[in-house]
Amino acid sequence: MDDIKTSPLDPPYDFAGYGSTRRRFPREPLVPLAREALDTPGPLVPKGFVRGGDNDLTRAGKGLPLGERMALAGRVLDADGRPVRRSLVEIWQANASGRYDHPGDNHDAPLDPNFHGIGRTLTDDEGRYGFVTIKPGSYPWQNHPFAWRPAHIHFSLLGNAPIQRLVTQMYFPGDPLLPIDPIFNSVPDEAARQRMVSTLALETGIEGVMLGFHFDIVLAGARSTAFGL
Repeated sequence: MDDIKTSPLDPPYDFAGYGSTRRRFPREPLVPLAREALDTPGPLVPKGFVRGGDNDLTRAGKGLPLGERMALAGRVLDADGRPVRRSLVEIWQANASGRYDHPGDNHDAPLDPNFHGIGRTLTDDEGRYGFVTIKPGSYPWQNHPFAWRPAHIHFSLLGNAPIQRLVTQMYFPGDPLLPIDPIFNSVPDEAARQRMVSTLALETGIEGVMLGFHFDIVLAGARSTAFGL
């Protein structure tokens, strides 16, 4: 629909290379919201919703999950580079074999009883977050012939109202599937695409145990992270 506009940094609602968008993009005019509607206070994250250890995805079972353990850290920032404090950050991902622990995933890769692929945390006063997880595997999908998704982690960020939820994906440096992935390449701006790729950060990891990766998320402005993926 020509009348549907998105940020030049975000993917369009209907992207020819990404087949699923044709089945789900809006076909009716969007409902305009007053600017102040986005600032309407919503329910705060209930006390106890995020428990200690919810950010360590490797401790969901009776033993360690299979795969390459990794520490992931970064900051959530606003358009002016200020930290977004006490903000809920959730991630979900496939296991090391490239399969989600979800009934809708019928990929014949094995499930891991010690890995469920979901974690959450709150940012601190400096906007920092941190997770311990495993590096997800790539997996085939039915978008086009020989289609495989690059390794990626989904991020969900929730502000102080439900309508402020933003969703994006984080990728890994040097992945050979990135240049041919329609979802990654649906983001029209090259610089914005590269901001979706994490960076190796050895100091974030633990020597002899796990590598570290860094991924900052910027909510708005010229250096915004791409959302809507």
